[in-house]
Amino acid sequence: MSQTSSLKRGLNTRHIRFLALGSAIGTGLFYGSASAIKLAGPSVLLAYIISGIAIYIVMRALGEMAVHHPVSDSFSRYASDYIGPFAGFTTGWTYVFEMVIVALADVTAFGIYMGFWFPDVPRWIWILSLIFFLGAINLIHVKVFGELEFWFSIIKISAIVAMIFGGFAIMLYGFHMPNSDFTPGIANLWQHGGFMPNGFIGFIACFSVVVFAFGGIEVIGVTAGETENPKKSIPQAINAVPIRIILFYVLTIFILMSIFPWNQIGSQGSPFVQIFEGLGLKSAAAVLNIVVITAAISAINSDVFGAGRMMYGMAQKGQAPQSFSKTSKHGVPWLTVVAMVIILLSGVILNYLIPENVFEIIASIATFATVYVWLMILLAHFGMRKKLTTDEIKALSFPMIAWPVAPIIATLFMLFVIGLIGYFPATRPALYVGLAWLALLFVMYQLYVKNKIKNS
Repeated sequence: MSQTSSLKRGLNTRHIRFLALGSAIGTGLFYGSASAIKLAGPSVLLAYIISGIAIYIVMRALGEMAVHHPVSDSFSRYASDYIGPFAGFTTGWTYVFEMVIVALADVTAFGIYMGFWFPDVPRWIWILSLIFFLGAINLIHVKVFGELEFWFSIIKISAIVAMIFGGFAIMLYGFHMPNSDFTPGIANLWQHGGFMPNGFIGFIACFSVVVFAFGGIEVIGVTAGETENPKKSIPQAINAVPIRIILFYVLTIFILMSIFPWNQIGSQGSPFVQIFEGLGLKSAAAVLNIVVITAAISAINSDVFGAGRMMYGMAQKGQAPQSFSKTSKHGVPWLTVVAMVIILLSGVILNYLIPENVFEIIASIATFATVYVWLMILLAHFGMRKKLTTDEIKALSFPMIAWPVAPIIATLFMLFVIGLIGYFPATRPALYVGLAWLALLFVMYQLYVKNKIKNS
């Protein structure tokens, strides 16, 4: 394999726009939404809106930095430059950790979805096949990755829009479930125990699950190093965030809880598939299962891409093994892809050993990693603004909205979510894992990285 050490700009505006749209539609929506609904009931809609606003502010902070200085390791580089080398080291590796954990959740969900058609086939067999397939895709030119994500996103977006229109049609024509007197309608949002049936505590508890749903959206920043026109494509992708939050999360879950009682939405498979099965539309459930499988494959594909590019960028500045900076003749950091495939094989082992509980365990750990990365993005943004002159700030082509109030509110929200993870017994182990991870990174930094950075 021919070796180089530079990435190739093969992602165009169309790729980035649909990567941004597609990143919002993954396992967190199609599978994880059931857990959030169980905790908060219909009030989960407010949680998605509040979280969505906070995450849009994070993305604007990232967008300002990515347009000002587009690099492959994105927010890890910004944290190093504007906070300090150790902050950059922890941000980069925690993002890789996040991508690994989210990908493990996604491969687990993929195995569950395949069980819809093949209940007798062990889950780990599907997962093993998928990991090798996506590893091969990511070893080809980045344009192949972009095209694959584009078509995956088209499928997911089309399905969401169809489900929204279908849900409205069901409510409009008063469709009744077979063998039931249940009538779909907006009244279901307050008829089964009220809008906030589990009280304020239930509403607060759902935030850690809701935030998990948005994990990985920051991959837009990582694409900056391979985007043909980052000054145009990144702002367009980030500005679409509010629309997709309203359309893909708030509106779809609104429909979901209107056509099916929220307290009957379980977590055995995708709640979307369950709904259409419950309404007697067997073929629609099968089609939707294809869509959620596509969503899972797309998410894992993005995870492998994002983690690989982050490790490549960190290797260039001595914060990851130097071998990770080598690329193939197509400009792909092939060794980072191989490393991700090897790590994801642990998902096969986990699904073989503990198939019942693995998704919930993985999701809570991923939430801590996700929020930590977002917090570092916000702090790095504050650091960049502090270093820029007044004229340089005025010259920014994609400036933060409502500076400095918006990023301060978003920072407080991230700290609030970390506090929630530690407050509730069910998610507290994830906080311990997260703190242990940061302690491990501190030791590794002191032993292997600190002196290397000093001498470079």
